[in-house]
Amino acid sequence: MSDQQGERREHALVVGAGGTFGSKIAARLVAAGLDVLGIGRSLAPLEAVGREIGAGFTPLVADIGSDEAIATIRDALHLPVAMVVHAPGLPVAGGIRDAATDLLVQACNIKVGGMVRLVRGAQERLRRGSRLVAVGGHYGFEPTAYAATAGVANAAVANLVRQLSWAYGPQGITAHLIAPGPADSERLRNVARARAGRSGQSLEDELAAMRAESAIGAFVTDDQVAWAVASLLAPEADAMAGSTLFLDAGRRHAVP
Repeated sequence: MSDQQGERREHALVVGAGGTFGSKIAARLVAAGLDVLGIGRSLAPLEAVGREIGAGFTPLVADIGSDEAIATIRDALHLPVAMVVHAPGLPVAGGIRDAATDLLVQACNIKVGGMVRLVRGAQERLRRGSRLVAVGGHYGFEPTAYAATAGVANAAVANLVRQLSWAYGPQGITAHLIAPGPADSERLRNVARARAGRSGQSLEDELAAMRAESAIGAFVTDDQVAWAVASLLAPEADAMAGSTLFLDAGRRHAVP
């Protein structure tokens, strides 16, 4: 965190910082006093986020889908790491009947392999109380016929987070999964378009139907996801080691 003069003494790493969730998460963590390295494959979106956030945010170009990212991340660190956040976007590939199989493989590489690479890049700088946070999603727990990549990859991430919890827990390092429900974003609209193409409804009707799947008739917001991630900085979050924080606005029917 920061000292009284505002010096930032710990890092947070955010993969996907140029995206909808990642940019908001990065801003929250900067506000919490952390030196945020925003990681993405392209510099321009990261620079745009940096202009919005200002001091405390540093862009880092790395392809989290490649093992080369491990050394790139490791070499960029000069402070202890309080938190790593894996929040990359995935391509919308359609339903399981027609999604290209290579996109399913790519999604698992980005979500699962990417989280492993992120942690390995940071692990020499982790300390007791560090948080390993993956942003998964609702479809990993409530499978559908129309969101193949999100469903398969996010289900795998849930297992990975449990493994990380057991692997790093003896060092006092905790792993967490954030599972947002559908968020009002361009990605959601792409999913809704795919649904509308099968149902014959308009895009707006499909969005309304998706909104009605929530107990409170709402989509999740990027600010809510960022709030949940930042809340894990609290020492009390040790009690949530290895668990999933559902941010689905009341969409899940399963128990637990």
